[in-house]
Amino acid sequence: MFFHYIFHFYCSNVLWVMDSLCPVNFEEEMKFWGLKLKDTPRCCRILFEEKVDDIRDQLKVNQELIDEIKPHEDGEGYSNMFLGSFRKILWDLMENPYSSLSAKAFAVFSSLFVLISIVAMTMNTVQELRQYKLGDKTYMEWIEVSSILFFALEYFLRLLTTSNIRNFLKSALNFVDVVAVMPYFLQIVFETFVMDTEDVGAKEDLKTMARVSKVSKVLKVVKLMRIFRILKLARHSTGMRAFGFTIRQCSEQVCCLFLFIAMGIFTFSALMHSVEVDQPGTPFSSIPDAWWWAAVSISTVGYGDVVPISYLGRCVAFGCISFGIILNGMPISILFNKFSDYYAKLKEQEYTISNTERSFQLKKRMRRKFDNCFAPQPEESDDDIHYRPYVSQTVHQREDLAAH
Repeated sequence: MFFHYIFHFYCSNVLWVMDSLCPVNFEEEMKFWGLKLKDTPRCCRILFEEKVDDIRDQLKVNQELIDEIKPHEDGEGYSNMFLGSFRKILWDLMENPYSSLSAKAFAVFSSLFVLISIVAMTMNTVQELRQYKLGDKTYMEWIEVSSILFFALEYFLRLLTTSNIRNFLKSALNFVDVVAVMPYFLQIVFETFVMDTEDVGAKEDLKTMARVSKVSKVLKVVKLMRIFRILKLARHSTGMRAFGFTIRQCSEQVCCLFLFIAMGIFTFSALMHSVEVDQPGTPFSSIPDAWWWAAVSISTVGYGDVVPISYLGRCVAFGCISFGIILNGMPISILFNKFSDYYAKLKEQEYTISNTERSFQLKKRMRRKFDNCFAPQPEESDDDIHYRPYVSQTVHQREDLAAH
């Protein structure tokens, strides 16, 4: 089928490329026959290059999806490590939920711990619940501390059992684990060392001006970082993985979207300031004052806290809202379609890996049973060999006596 077009090229000096042919295989045939893409017509060459690039992008995305969901395995690395088999078992237990039923249970248990810690952190802000204390901490704080200790223990166990520390530290999910537990320990460091190094007078001043002191601001920022704990769900959530993968693959489109939003905010804020600056009581006294209104209008939220006064300003506002509707409508379909595609592929990869692990475990159990069934019997000792004929001879003698 490929040679038909190559023979046509030698007859007519024109190499045609058909859409029904696989471009990758056709490219290999061209290399085999020593032909080049410039021998094809321009229209065929454009379509061929687009199709080749599209197929290569799809293969690259599929490979990245496989790497995203496939657990890291390095059997050779564990074989050369101290307590390699034991560390491999612990690694599969914490990192590969498809390896066994206990690993799946551990993944569910870890996800429940994440949810419990988030709920405890949220409920700890309720004043009525802060009245119930155990020691110097509330019940919710003790739950949160227990969760953080569990996360820290889980991270260090994975760090000790990994076969490649460099890849482990480069992983984004492991970085999220560090960010999830780091705020609590930073808070302890600040409360222990920074507060203790202050003199008594400074402590009194710090208590009276806690809202404006540098230490209290740093502690607020550190405590605010605890919200990143919810990102730990990405380790066991296919949807969050698909969302992160979609953002990475569509990073150029997302950057273009933010660029257009910034251009729209600057343009319509400048227009609004130009038409409203001479109006008495206008809230648009400067272009930066109009940025908030432009951002709210382009996002089609429309709080209504800042509104134009003149009719010309309302026309500018209508144009800003219309631009926001068009701008927000364009990338949503692209992002949603890619997210749905990546989510379906990730679920398919999970199903494939799960079935592979199950079949592998089944084969191991069957092999173990067959080995037990067909295992060689233990060799008989010399005592048994000399003893059995004697027993048999004695029995025959008794039968002869009974017959007589």
